[in-house]
Amino acid sequence: MSISMDPELSERVRAAAERAGQPLSAWIAEAVAARLRSDAVTEYLADYQAGHGAFTADELATARREIGL
Repeated sequence: MSISMDPELSERVRAAAERAGQPLSAWIAEAVAARLRSDAVTEYLADYQAGHGAFTADELATARREIGL
């Protein structure tokens, strides 16, 4: 697999991988996996709300408290 990115972004990614003590490919794979998990949660929540209605302000506040936001 080959990817291309803006040179400035490339340097930032390389620096982040170095700070994490990871090979570049491992750092990128971890970042992609995190994005896929995030997208899956977003899709699940959208589907849930489509079937059960939008979350209320109280439900959102409870969720924020429970996850420490």
